[in-house]
Amino acid sequence: SSSLTEAKEFVKRLRRQTDLCNIVKTVRALLNNNSTVTVLRSGLHAIFNEKSLDVTKDLFQEKFRNPKKRQKNVQLKCLKNFISSLTSSTDIRDLLSCLSSDLQTFVIKPSKNKAAFKEQASDFMLKWNLLLSNVGKILTINRTDSFG
Repeated sequence: SSSLTEAKEFVKRLRRQTDLCNIVKTVRALLNNNSTVTVLRSGLHAIFNEKSLDVTKDLFQEKFRNPKKRQKNVQLKCLKNFISSLTSSTDIRDLLSCLSSDLQTFVIKPSKNKAAFKEQASDFMLKWNLLLSNVGKILTINRTDSFG
C-alpha cells in the first residue's frame, strides 16, 4: 500500500512537471515573437490605466491602514514587476527570477515562523490566482488582440 501511494505521488509530480514544461515551451515561443509581446504588454498596461480590475482605487496607493488591503497590493506589485520585465527578448528564466524575487521579498522574508509563512503563502496564492483570473477575463472580453 505504501508503494502504491508513492507511485501515485510520483505520477502527480510527473504530470505537474510535464504541464510546466509545456507551459514553458509555449511561453518561450511567445516571447520570441516581438509583436505578440508588444500587444500583450499594451493590453496589460491598459488594464491598469483604465483600472479595469475589480479593485478599489485604494489598492493603487502606497499607504494603507488595513493589512488585508496591503496584502492585495502585494499581488498588484508582483504583477506590475512581471509586466515591466516582460519584453520580447526576455528569457523565461528571467521572468521566473522576477517572480521568485518578489515572493522572497513579500511572502517569505516577512514570515515570522512556519505557521505565519503557511498563512501568508496560502493567502498570497489565493489572491494571486484571483488577480490572474480577473486579468485573463478582462483580456479575453475587452482585449482579444492582447489575449491571443
